[in-house]
Amino acid sequence: MTRLGDLERAVMDVLWDVVPGTSDGVTVREVADALDGRELAYTTVMTVLDRLAGKGMVQREREGRAWRYRPAASREAHIAQLMLDALDLGGSRDAALVRFARSVTGTEAEVLRAALGNETGLDTTGGGTGVAEPNAPSPAGSGADLTDRVDGPVGRRPAGETAER
Repeated sequence: MTRLGDLERAVMDVLWDVVPGTSDGVTVREVADALDGRELAYTTVMTVLDRLAGKGMVQREREGRAWRYRPAASREAHIAQLMLDALDLGGSRDAALVRFARSVTGTEAEVLRAALGNETGLDTTGGGTGVAEPNAPSPAGSGADLTDRVDGPVGRRPAGETAER
């Protein structure tokens, strides 16, 4: 996944915040107008959107002489992919995951526990966040919680787990 520059990130933030998943997208002018406080030329915004389309970050569709743009993936999907890419940078994935798990807040840990403990709690309808609610109880017998998983020996996976995503 491609890392974004500051202006590309600002443009993507506009798309993620303004364009609902069911929308036909927005025009260059609408994006430029939404970038309040930035004195950007129309052609600059058009170039950034064109580059984002080339990187696969946005989808575009011709409407008359103009293009309509929308994000190719949600903000959450993009961030998750960045995290996975960071794990691929080298070293021990397990050690990086342990360090990450120990650095999250209590609420974030609850979200992770819920997601890891209950695959059926994942929202696959597209209407939710994609993870079980953080305050929802884990079902009985759902397995080890997050601390049990990360406190084991680093570099070894429990039986049956693979490195595949």
